[in-house]
Amino acid sequence: MENDAATLYCPNENCRAANPLTHKFCQRCSTPLPKNYLWAVVDGPSVGSPGEILADRYLVIDKFVLLDTKPGFISLTPELENLQPLRAYLRLIPYRLHVPQVYGVLFIADGSSHEREILLLEKPPLLIDDTSQKVHLGSELTTAWRDATSMRQLNWLWQIAHLWQPLASEGVASSLLDSSVLRVEGSLVRLLDLRFDSETSPELPQLGEFWQQLVSSAKPAIVEFVNRVSLALIQGEINSTDQLIGVLDGGLAGLGRSQTPTIKIITKTDTGPSRQRNEDACSPPSGTMVSKPPQPTALAIVCDGIGGHEGGNVASNLAIETIQQQVQQLTKVPYDHIDPSLLLNDLEKAVAIANDKISQRNDGENRQGRQRMGTTLVMALPVAHEMYITHVGDSRAYWITRQGCYQVTLDDDVASREVRLGYAIYRDAVQQSSAGSLVQALGMGSSTSLHPTSTRFMLDEDAVFLLTSDGLSDFDRVEEYWETEILPILAGEANIASVADRLIEIANTKNGHDNVTIALVHYQVQYWEPEITIKAFIPESYSAKTVDLASKATDVPLLGSPNQKTQVIPDTKPAKTSSLPLQWIVPLIFVVLAGCLGLFVRQLREPSGSLPIFANPLTQNPSIEATPEPRSLDNLSPGWVIKANNQIPLKNNQSLPPGTFLEVIDTNPNPKPTSGNFAVSMRVCANKSTQTPVNTNKPAVTTSVPPNLKPLPETVLLDLSQLKRFGVSVLQSNVQNPCTTVTQPPATPSSDTSPT
Repeated sequence: MENDAATLYCPNENCRAANPLTHKFCQRCSTPLPKNYLWAVVDGPSVGSPGEILADRYLVIDKFVLLDTKPGFISLTPELENLQPLRAYLRLIPYRLHVPQVYGVLFIADGSSHEREILLLEKPPLLIDDTSQKVHLGSELTTAWRDATSMRQLNWLWQIAHLWQPLASEGVASSLLDSSVLRVEGSLVRLLDLRFDSETSPELPQLGEFWQQLVSSAKPAIVEFVNRVSLALIQGEINSTDQLIGVLDGGLAGLGRSQTPTIKIITKTDTGPSRQRNEDACSPPSGTMVSKPPQPTALAIVCDGIGGHEGGNVASNLAIETIQQQVQQLTKVPYDHIDPSLLLNDLEKAVAIANDKISQRNDGENRQGRQRMGTTLVMALPVAHEMYITHVGDSRAYWITRQGCYQVTLDDDVASREVRLGYAIYRDAVQQSSAGSLVQALGMGSSTSLHPTSTRFMLDEDAVFLLTSDGLSDFDRVEEYWETEILPILAGEANIASVADRLIEIANTKNGHDNVTIALVHYQVQYWEPEITIKAFIPESYSAKTVDLASKATDVPLLGSPNQKTQVIPDTKPAKTSSLPLQWIVPLIFVVLAGCLGLFVRQLREPSGSLPIFANPLTQNPSIEATPEPRSLDNLSPGWVIKANNQIPLKNNQSLPPGTFLEVIDTNPNPKPTSGNFAVSMRVCANKSTQTPVNTNKPAVTTSVPPNLKPLPETVLLDLSQLKRFGVSVLQSNVQNPCTTVTQPPATPSSDTSPT
């Protein structure tokens, strides 16, 4: 319910005119009127009566929903020293796509000597009906689950898996187990607020129990998958979020084969009315439209040069040229061969190489301090059903869907750093004089001190990604105009070329203080429910890349995302290291030296055939045998046998059926080693499964690869990461070898035997 007497004040500080709540633009100056609906966290049955105005500013819409009628006015927030619960929200700002952020704090007298403390959260999961001016809460995930596609159902679980560790580090993982808090907004998981953990923090088995409730209403293609994963969590078979994300990635990859994306990219750059030259750069070149297909790769880059006449344009163009070369090499790899974590790492390496090229140019020209040229960067790389975003500086990426506009990058500036450290609310931090100063950009120094942010997003619906320099994003122009200018693209009412022109016009007329560069990435998808059943592969052993949150909790706050590596200042001083008194050190040195000398003399006196002093006791006693090390993909050796548990697609319409045995011939380091990856050369063993076409027995498989149309190759070559993805197992030493021994290693397998 709206209050007809209530008015919405223009945010333009030169206007401040009162407007009816139904208006979208100020009736005096035509400035867009933002409607900031807030979620109130307060003890009690409601925050007030509908129509009531709190603090002469906040209109009560519903029990816990408020509208800020003076959105352009600065609100003073009390000191945070006594508001510890706020810190979890602040430190989780890298996850604001899912976690609402603090808008402010109200203290309202309740008629007694006490004041009610009301925490106001911005951008909660609310559905706004502009026609009736009614506001509704977003659906609970458990309610929306039944009607979602299998792709979206796994997408939601994937997002929860990514949120588990950062929320657990702040003591609020319980939020992901509370149906009333866990909401959805289209394809996104959104939290209404945060629920603090009790003395006993929830663990992954409890997440599995929560997910087990979803099995009965999961889509047929994934019901077995969700059941298997939830049981693996409950039983401890999946014991880390990295492992869980890897399993979900495998399921999404299987579903992704039922999704066909079409991508269009256009860029625009303009000097602007106030600048003499354009320091920005973009790729593709300004005004160029790129479509995939037919193009094999779609990459959008926006750079905002720093350094003015000193060379900002040189830095931005050098960054684009370098990154294009690097990414071109990465995208030559077929999607089925791409490991998401390795691709994220490679994108950050590409940025590091660009940084060092600019930095070396600065050093060669003896540029110091403010004379050094540099650039910000934001780029988008769509790969199958995922979007990879990498950024440094304050150039931004926005994700626009039919449900809303979401800023998916966090500026590398002083204001964001203050919030991430839990020192200030963002609305207060941006008022500081140095709020917009960058804390990092390309070219300012060695890449060892650069920490780019790379993230990826699952796409299961049409979307537009906007990459922009601050020439457009300053003064919240994107938030003001996305609905009228960009949203029509998704409705088929506007093309991206005309929208790009319009956004440049808005930047020049409404801002006009800087160069402006944008890239629009229109992602369209066709999806159909697969008829196959997706299988969950749980690795027998998994070396999880986890962080010891307990030891980090009192040292450096874990503030970044799994891929966010920006260094932060610790809240507390490092503990002093203990040291021995000086009077103990000298005698200890003499004792150690004397012992070493005695051992050396004894070795000289021992007969030459005697056992070494430090020989393994197991090797001295023939009646005791050391337990052999278990065989796994991480310690592969020639002669070992690998069993394919799932269908493995090869080129030329071939595939290895489940049950195929492969004998390891040799292992070779990958030409571009990353994280210990290496190529494995294997011989296909003759057995029943390899002699029968895959579709003869019609097994339930997780891929849509066509059956073998010709005899299988004698040898195949796969990367270690591919073997892990395809779900193979290594036969142990006590299992009879199903393959005949290879007496002479065959020639190196040809490239056409590798998977597609």
